[in-house]
Amino acid sequence: MDHILRKGVEQRRKMLINILLSFKIYNNEEQLSELSLTELENEFKRLKSTSHPHSNNGSIQWKK
Repeated sequence: MDHILRKGVEQRRKMLINILLSFKIYNNEEQLSELSLTELENEFKRLKSTSHPHSNNGSIQWKK
């Protein structure tokens, strides 16, 4: 059971790191890999609350 929980935590960490890297807030993955899951979750929540829903990542964009 412990192995399953540990694997889930690592998968969530990797997902959050990839999301934060896609928004180009951090320069490299090494900075993010030093953060705990709780710290990554807080960074993601902060990013989510300050990002405009129609920014460049995963939104509909008008083309001229």
